[in-house]
Amino acid sequence: MCLSIPSKVISIDENNFAIVDTMGVRRGVSLDLIAEPVAVGDYVLIHVGFAMEKIDTQYALESLKIYEQIANDMQNGKISADEGDMGLAALKG
Repeated sequence: MCLSIPSKVISIDENNFAIVDTMGVRRGVSLDLIAEPVAVGDYVLIHVGFAMEKIDTQYALESLKIYEQIANDMQNGKISADEGDMGLAALKG
């Protein structure tokens, strides 16, 4: 299963390569697979170094709020690692 967390576009260079922020972690991704224009401030879903889809800002913010709650619940022991960490604990530090 693949879980894509909304990532905010921080910058875009002349080669259509973007720096995105995913819950405080910055990484580079290619925008070449997205047909519609992407601008700084937009949210995208990424998979293995490629932005796959641009998503609505409101939807992205709502999703991030849920992911942050899951990560907090894991850190506070409300959700055990046996229930599946999905990589979220590492994002929160």
